[in-house]
Amino acid sequence: MISANQGHLDQRGATRIKDLQTHPLQHGLNQVYLGKCAKECLRPLASEATDDSGDEAPVPHPDRALTQGALKNLASKLDDLSTCNELIGKHGTALQRSLSELEDLRTATDGTDKLKTVNERATLFRITSNAMINACRDFLDVAETHSRKWQRALQYEREQRHHLEETIEQLAKQHNSLERAWREAPSTHPDGGERTQEGDENEDTEFFDAMEDSPAFITVTATDHTQHRRSGSNQSIMSGGLPNNEWSHDEKDAGSNNMQLRRVRRSRIPDKPNYSLNLWSIMKNCIGKELSKIPMPVNFNEPLSMLQRLTEDLEYSDLLDRAARCESSLEQMCLVAAFSVSSYSTTIHRTAKPFNPLLGETYELDRLDDFGYRSICEQVSHHPPAAAHHVTSQRGWTLWQEITIDSKFRGKYISVMPLGCIHLQFHSSGNHYVWGKVTSTVHNIIVGKLWIDQSGDIEIVNHRTKDTCHLKFVPYSYFSRDLPRKVTGVVADSEGTAHHILSGTWDEKMESAKIVESSRGCGGSEGKQKTVYQTLQPKLLWKKYPLPENAENMHFFSSLALTLNEPEEGVAPTDSRLRPDQRLMEAGLWDEANVHKQRLEERQRLERRKREAQATQALEEGQDFEGFQPLWFERRTDDSTGESTYVYRGGYWESKDRQDWSQCPDIF
Repeated sequence: MISANQGHLDQRGATRIKDLQTHPLQHGLNQVYLGKCAKECLRPLASEATDDSGDEAPVPHPDRALTQGALKNLASKLDDLSTCNELIGKHGTALQRSLSELEDLRTATDGTDKLKTVNERATLFRITSNAMINACRDFLDVAETHSRKWQRALQYEREQRHHLEETIEQLAKQHNSLERAWREAPSTHPDGGERTQEGDENEDTEFFDAMEDSPAFITVTATDHTQHRRSGSNQSIMSGGLPNNEWSHDEKDAGSNNMQLRRVRRSRIPDKPNYSLNLWSIMKNCIGKELSKIPMPVNFNEPLSMLQRLTEDLEYSDLLDRAARCESSLEQMCLVAAFSVSSYSTTIHRTAKPFNPLLGETYELDRLDDFGYRSICEQVSHHPPAAAHHVTSQRGWTLWQEITIDSKFRGKYISVMPLGCIHLQFHSSGNHYVWGKVTSTVHNIIVGKLWIDQSGDIEIVNHRTKDTCHLKFVPYSYFSRDLPRKVTGVVADSEGTAHHILSGTWDEKMESAKIVESSRGCGGSEGKQKTVYQTLQPKLLWKKYPLPENAENMHFFSSLALTLNEPEEGVAPTDSRLRPDQRLMEAGLWDEANVHKQRLEERQRLERRKREAQATQALEEGQDFEGFQPLWFERRTDDSTGESTYVYRGGYWESKDRQDWSQCPDIF
């Protein structure tokens, strides 16, 4: 008798193998029957799909269910092969053991029994071997059939993609022709050819559905319950009367500061040339890639580096000056929140990208005389691009940050995700605020007018008092009744009790309303309850400065941005002002700027390969290799957050006073 337990079998062949194992095999068993039993032993699943023929036409859109079924079928047949392999191993071992026992036979009776056992085991081994061969053949047939189908489908998709690229390129060319015709025929536009911003958005904006949010809140002013103003997605702020400007900056002072800035610093740059460019021809092969790794002509840039754009966040530094004089940490938090929002106001028309700084590039801004602060930035990493920034103010605050830019081109839009934290500390109180940045998205990359949106959440934390402020940048949606570019927020203490409601837009102004009472309101959408806040009259925290005259021809630069690249004596030789391609672009010499840009990028690539070779050599020799080390910043662990970040090590302003730049590398 053959043992009834020959190992674990696949469920589909279990019944057939069990029949073979539990009955004695006769010596005269017909070989044809054995072959049939072998095929039936591990027969594949019932039937293949009717479209497995290799002569069928290409499938334009392969169905996911069919693909998953084919993969499941292949996995099943692979499982058959595994089962056969296991059986062959076990039966081969048993056969070898029986042959060894035959060598030790001593009596004729023992020999008869052993020969019968060996014959049975050899027969079973042959059955499983045949099953293995058949299963291999079936697996190979199915794999080859589906491989041909998938190759045809892949070729079809490639042809479709090529056709789509050609179609979009033609559409982009037609769009450019229409734009040129529109500009060259101003008589057709009664208003002189200038379309309003609202009209452009209605024509060219890529619209999104309104988003449903978590439980919202309603605020009610204590003085007037008749006027309503919406705030937040599914949120309402009910307020009456005119804003109280008790917290607002003195507009006369702001105006005088601007006038003083214009008197001392330059107030204009050369007009931007009207260069035509086929955007799609450059961007079509960049989908899904990080923009910092894509060589771009200066046509896509504005004549400022990322270090200068980072410094431009200080345009409304007066908010921090006022916050430094606040006695209440909660009121101070409101001004800090307004400052964090104000940094996006300069981006509303700025769809061009800044220059990627070279590794070791720096930028200083010394405004002690008029604004009371001075700032230093340094590019501390190239891939990923990262910049460190440090600002010290004589008016009672210090700000530092390390920002890494992660950007992706998604075909119809570009997403820019700043990673890292901004730190702000006030000297008198010791309040230490930390927050991040939201995602910037540039829409209509291929067709239509470029426009930019800011979306996401910002959580500001005072690590000394544990006060918090949650800001929400609502993404733009044509179908939403909310105000475009809206920002809402709540300022709460360490216990989570809300004290102020913030509302406004990131391109215009922010207001704050003090909460005097809160209660649970009626159910909102999807049965969610809203918290009802009763507030005092809102107070203006921040309002955007108007753009300079002719800003549309000067890259939409603000008054501060116009001065950032102004030549200045005594700066470090690595300063962004001295970068030749950026300087030539500002002057309108874009062809010459592109030549210098390619030269600088190639030089930077050579330096990187040189460092990589040095690192490899040090590794082979068992030595440590530090790699690039920033000159003015060093990595430390922040005591409040416990995170590692680049902080200013000092020495820059002392070197400037001595005009000793011997440590600076030659990068330009």
